Amino acid sequence: MRKLFLSSLILFLAVGLINAQTKWNFDKSHSKIAFKVKHMVISEVTGYFNEYEGAVETNGDNFENAKINFTIDVNSIDTDNEKRDEHLKSDDFFNAAKFPKITFVGKSLKKVADNKYKLVGDLTIRDNTKEVTLDVTYNGMVKDPWGNTRAGFKVTGTINRFDFGLKWNALLELGGAVVSEDVDIVIDVQLIKAK
Repeated sequence: MRKLFLSSLILFLAVGLINAQTKWNFDKSHSKIAFKVKHMVISEVTGYFNEYEGAVETNGDNFENAKINFTIDVNSIDTDNEKRDEHLKSDDFFNAAKFPKITFVGKSLKKVADNKYKLVGDLTIRDNTKEVTLDVTYNGMVKDPWGNTRAGFKVTGTINRFDFGLKWNALLELGGAVVSEDVDIVIDVQLIKAK
């Protein structure tokens, strides 16, 4: 009798844990993956990756410790300049022919303030994997007119492109790089809870 009770309890807890997992899908029409680099010290160039896939899994509606993974298609890079995009896809930068994907595998998402989180994960570019820490702002959760639950986030951070093998460089006559080593990441994400 005791064994039966314990088995039932374990089954109940297991079902409860499974049911607590919530999957979220990216709403690509309201999400953007952008990056900014300084050009010749005096201005910024903004680019986007238009194609990506991602998965977010949470415990209910609590995003702390969410499981986050996404993959970016390097060939979808878009800086509003075709010649520059081709240069970025070349071996001087991403080498999209050999390394067509950028991946991010989340390790932790910790709440640090009311709507602020720190996201830690492994970022891989050109087969170079580095742990990065990104700042996450939670913009809230709403129900849309069609009954979907949506959550919005802004993710920001800075990486050194040399850490990932993006080493093309040229120096200005008076000093400074044509393209800065630091790359700012700005990601606006809208997630839809899977039904």
